[in-house]
Amino acid sequence: MLSFLFFSFFCSLKLRSRGLDFSRWLTMLPRWSRAAIRLYKLGSQNNMELRKDFCFVASRSYAKVAAAADDSTEKNFSRKPEVYFNKMFWSKPCSLALAQDSPLRVEEPKYEGIRHIIFKMLLFYSKQSKSIRGANVVYRRIASQVDKPAIYNAFNLEKTFKTTFSLLILHMWLCLRRLKEDGKEGVEFGQYLYEIYNHDVELRVSKAGVNLLLTRWMKDLEKIFYGNIVAYDAAMLPEARPDELPNVIWKNIFSDDGLSKPNDAAAGAVQAMARYARRECSCLSLTDKESIFSGNFTFSSLENPKSDSVRG
Repeated sequence: MLSFLFFSFFCSLKLRSRGLDFSRWLTMLPRWSRAAIRLYKLGSQNNMELRKDFCFVASRSYAKVAAAADDSTEKNFSRKPEVYFNKMFWSKPCSLALAQDSPLRVEEPKYEGIRHIIFKMLLFYSKQSKSIRGANVVYRRIASQVDKPAIYNAFNLEKTFKTTFSLLILHMWLCLRRLKEDGKEGVEFGQYLYEIYNHDVELRVSKAGVNLLLTRWMKDLEKIFYGNIVAYDAAMLPEARPDELPNVIWKNIFSDDGLSKPNDAAAGAVQAMARYARRECSCLSLTDKESIFSGNFTFSSLENPKSDSVRG
């Protein structure tokens, strides 16, 4: 019991330094654990009726949340510099693991002597503690990819609350899909990742100015998250139509109402993002387990995606 209290105090300090409230995390974990388990079950099903329900909720909820959080959701694809979408993301998939000498690597802290003993007593080296630290690093990789201007320039997207949130979900799906390949251990890791994601979204919504009825907004965004994940999984099934993934990406990320069809200016960007998503799936599958669980990987570069010669 004493060790657990020390562990709780220590993790509280660590998580607070990352913007997380440990006591809140402990109380919310069972709920999000059930949610994550439900998510994985839903992701393995091809339930068309469920997908329709989720898409209906998503199209309505997005309109409300985006209107409250961002006044500018209209996109103008003609304003951006020309990007050669038809040349993007055709290169052969490769591992996304960081090289051993990469400055972006995050290594586990190594303590010796009495400090090592104390930290061991505080369960710093426990599997759960390592998973929490690893999930924090993984989510920082996701947020970094989504917050960079490069991803909006690459796909001719306006940076609004809706597009940022939609891109967060897309990259969460990429990571959760990869984690499922590692079975139960991956599912457990995904639970920690999902809780960190959810807390970050709550902070983003608050920062956008939605302070009243925050719980209500979060419930709407949770439904959108589930709906998008189910739709992405279904679009990747072997029996899915070739245009299924581009259609889902258009509805979830590019379209304001989820119903209209992409115009000529947007169609190229949608197809390019579909190739990007498929390629990242393959790249993550080629990335070793240790790199995934420690967060020592990076998504494909989008800094200059005008030709297929770049990685990504």
